[in-house]
Amino acid sequence: MTRKLIKPDLKEIKRDAKREQKKKPPPPYKTNAENYYYIKQMNNQTPMVLELTTGEKLRGRIEWYDEKCIKFKQADGGNFIVFKQVIKLMYKDLDAESGQILTESGS
Repeated sequence: MTRKLIKPDLKEIKRDAKREQKKKPPPPYKTNAENYYYIKQMNNQTPMVLELTTGEKLRGRIEWYDEKCIKFKQADGGNFIVFKQVIKLMYKDLDAESGQILTESGS
């Protein structure tokens, strides 16, 4: 009985190595999640709180948004255009949704 020598195909090995070396592409720059969130809050007229980097809190509703800023309307009728870079936190105003009115100190 004669034995046959089996040699691996070098071309296949090189091709497989190149496939493994390829990195995944980075995730897309724009996922549109932010746009979806703003549109949802605008359509539902959700009371929101914007906490700014200065510590100030604005309570109201989002009227429109842009790539760099948000137009925010307060319940008393005041309108603000707030740059996104100065917003520290943004969340739903649960106190306004439940009908309670709280002062800034929380009492």
